[in-house]
Amino acid sequence: MANVVLEFKASAGDSEPQNRPVIFVGQLSNLQQLSWAQVKGKLQPVVNKETWQSALSALNPNPTDSCPLYLSYAAVAALPSRVSRHNSPSSAHFLTRLVRTCLPGGASRCIVMVCERTEVFASACAIARAFPLFSRRSGASRRTDNRVVTVEFITIGQDNGPLDLTTLECLSNAADGVRLAARIVDTPCNEMNTDHFLEEIKVVGAELGITPTIIRGEELKQRGFGGIYGVGKAAEHPPALAVLSHTPEGATQTIAWVGKGIVYDTGGLSIKGKTTMPGMKRDCGGAAAILGAFKATIKQGFKDNLHAVFCLAENAVGPKATRPDDIHTLYSGKTVEINNTDAEGRLVLSDGVVYASKDLSADIILDMATLTGAQGISTGKYHAAVMTNNEQWEAACVRAGRNSGDLAHPLVYCPELHFSEFTSAVADMKNSVAGERATGFGVALLLALFGQASEDPLLNMVSPLGATDVRPGDQMERDCKRRRLV
Repeated sequence: MANVVLEFKASAGDSEPQNRPVIFVGQLSNLQQLSWAQVKGKLQPVVNKETWQSALSALNPNPTDSCPLYLSYAAVAALPSRVSRHNSPSSAHFLTRLVRTCLPGGASRCIVMVCERTEVFASACAIARAFPLFSRRSGASRRTDNRVVTVEFITIGQDNGPLDLTTLECLSNAADGVRLAARIVDTPCNEMNTDHFLEEIKVVGAELGITPTIIRGEELKQRGFGGIYGVGKAAEHPPALAVLSHTPEGATQTIAWVGKGIVYDTGGLSIKGKTTMPGMKRDCGGAAAILGAFKATIKQGFKDNLHAVFCLAENAVGPKATRPDDIHTLYSGKTVEINNTDAEGRLVLSDGVVYASKDLSADIILDMATLTGAQGISTGKYHAAVMTNNEQWEAACVRAGRNSGDLAHPLVYCPELHFSEFTSAVADMKNSVAGERATGFGVALLLALFGQASEDPLLNMVSPLGATDVRPGDQMERDCKRRRLV
């Protein structure tokens, strides 16, 4: 996949499957709305109308299904008919899998995506994920020719005309950003250390006409960035804070994206085990995503001030490594007692977030990070965890996740309960926490949740279901509600 060129076109044109293999993808109900005239140019003469209709009839998506149309040159694949409320209507994750497994091989191939216009953006990004750029397989290194995959969208429902050039350009830039981020994350640390990551930032900056600000090595220590410096000081390649700044005329607000760029995480002296350390090249995923998104969004004409802040370090083991019990002074001036060197992401992000606030005067700050394994437990493999002090942004992140295919789900925001867990006797805070004894959680929750099924007035009052004051004449309706709720 490393040498694949992805092209988005309003029309991919006609071609016989032997010359350009093709796959049609969409929900079955959408595929069934296609007329033979819309598909025959990419299938004839080897596939006729009867074969096409027979294939559609044979599809049974549960959740997905595919059917060959002609040998290995043409296929049709169906996405889930419906998804749950916490999934993307585009079925983005299923789309990526179908493209990876069902797209025929060849030097020139075509994907025809059939969907509603509201699902075009998420579908394009999902398709981009199926074509990673990084590979060190010997066969891939010998191959010099580029293979082309052309993507055509046929929109169903309202506003179902062909995509205009502006939309196609947006899809292309978004796909390039997705593939750039994935390439950086896939690249191992011997090829993507902090030096190399800075080069990636400089390349993007040069393409956009932006010179990055870089604070590095001992200068970090001198200027008070104790979080980034403390995490990365033991590595061969020094840590860095890098910033790309877009400041257009007429901007009305300043936004900062802060990315965790731990190019490799051994855990430091709190070293990870042999089963948990492999894969830690991916700990720079937040910074990589911000770089890809910054490149794409500036190309599409971002109207406000936008700063991309990269907190780059390798959490290595060595004579200079931070020890548990060490105390670092962060850029905020706060001191932090280190009781777990493997809880390093919050340290580098602290410096980046405070820099965005103090030095960049950002009105809105978003940090993105592969922060903790606890996220995979709390919101699972497919949903990023969102924590914010603004309820509107929390809801907006969830909606953006469904619209883009990059799913997200809220975490609890309750600092008055949680922050005390980080109390330190010798510094302003610790960087990790410990557990407590049992609390009897769940009893009060169930009493309140099913309170409407009780005769007790207090439980009726605290129940979130149904009315709390029921008049005698409403007793029959109340009984119906009770049975329905129970």
